[in-house]
Amino acid sequence: MLSEVLLVSAPGKVILHGEHAVVHGKVALAVSLNLRTFLRLQPHSNGKVDLSLPNIGIKRAWDVARLQSLDTSFLEQGDVTTPTSEQVEKLKEVAGLPDDCAVTERLAVLAFLYLYLSICRKQRWPKEDLELINKWAFQGERMIHGNPSGVDNAVSTWGGALRYHQGKISSLKRSPALQILLTNTKVPRNTRALVAGVRNRLLKFPEIVAPLLTSIDAISLECERVLGEMGEAPAPEQYVVLEELIDMNQHHLNALGVGHASLDQLCQVTRARGLHSKLTGAGGGGCGITLLKPGLEQPEVEATKQALTSCGFDCLETSIGAPGVSIHSATSLDSRVQQALDGL
Repeated sequence: MLSEVLLVSAPGKVILHGEHAVVHGKVALAVSLNLRTFLRLQPHSNGKVDLSLPNIGIKRAWDVARLQSLDTSFLEQGDVTTPTSEQVEKLKEVAGLPDDCAVTERLAVLAFLYLYLSICRKQRWPKEDLELINKWAFQGERMIHGNPSGVDNAVSTWGGALRYHQGKISSLKRSPALQILLTNTKVPRNTRALVAGVRNRLLKFPEIVAPLLTSIDAISLECERVLGEMGEAPAPEQYVVLEELIDMNQHHLNALGVGHASLDQLCQVTRARGLHSKLTGAGGGGCGITLLKPGLEQPEVEATKQALTSCGFDCLETSIGAPGVSIHSATSLDSRVQQALDGL
């Protein structure tokens, strides 16, 4: 039973190399992003379970007694269960969401209730079992995405950098923390259509596209090697290699047809300032990352951010290779985070 406030956070994720090629059996490198999601668990005596997700405008509550009285036998399928369509339908009844509820709200609430009812009904809950956290996070991903790769939950659980290849996920040893700019072009994209477009291009031009995918695979492997060598004392020449890999991968992704004018603009703006950028994720808009070398003066970083903002983009300075799931004391939190939590 929770007797005091518990503060937990987990990092986000970006793909460093291997976008789209991973769909065709190649290696992808995913890294944790130090833009963290914070969770505050706080006991109450009002007999209710309250859920507040301010970033997507969710604020809901359920009576604990009602939840405890529910027939949750449909969840009894082992330690970490995979939600079935029947379970999802029953959870919709429990959630009591209106018919006009937004898709994002519905999925978030269903994922919360599924995890809450499944985990809280168990007799034992080990405090420091990252394997178990990762397994449950994967089930939350399934509630939202249907058939996820497992990369997102693994990166958020373990942190650092991960290698994904044909369904197998492994951690990179001694991966350094790298400073980056994460830029959101705010151009919406359709991941499924972009993936299908690459597949069609491969079928149409196999002798052209297959070598591109093989080359992206080689970029991922070379990046993995360099990151392993960098450890805690990276050398300037290793950053030069990382920049070259970023440039080559971006050109390859453009050749695969997943670039966008907004991403070209992002690369041009940063290139004019001696920085190197590439898309991350599906492409066709979305987000891009820019590597910041050590020794770059903060006024230069701020000028770059301002130039990108002037293009209509959102730009954040952060780091990759951040720690995974972490427990915090209230005094250790950044003032902005503490302010946001206090406003819930």
